[in-house]
Amino acid sequence: MNYYNEQDRLIALLTDELPVLRARLKISQDELSRRIGISRQTYSLIETKKQKMTWVTFMAMIAFFENNKKSKEILQYVGLTSDDAFKALLQK
Repeated sequence: MNYYNEQDRLIALLTDELPVLRARLKISQDELSRRIGISRQTYSLIETKKQKMTWVTFMAMIAFFENNKKSKEILQYVGLTSDDAFKALLQK
């Protein structure tokens, strides 16, 4: 498994789901960005795919979304948190 290719794949998968996750939680870009510790401008660039999120931001978002029942269901549905590569990367 190529560590960086798997990170990129998982980041892209989460990025694709960000609008749905935010809508499901009825949370603004501003509120979400404050909760995960980035600026609203950075979050907006990530959600619109104009900037790639870092692995640290990815992990912060996963922690945030995993702690909410509504968004956790989406992560499980798209297979993100049950992904073997995701589990392997967490152990590194």
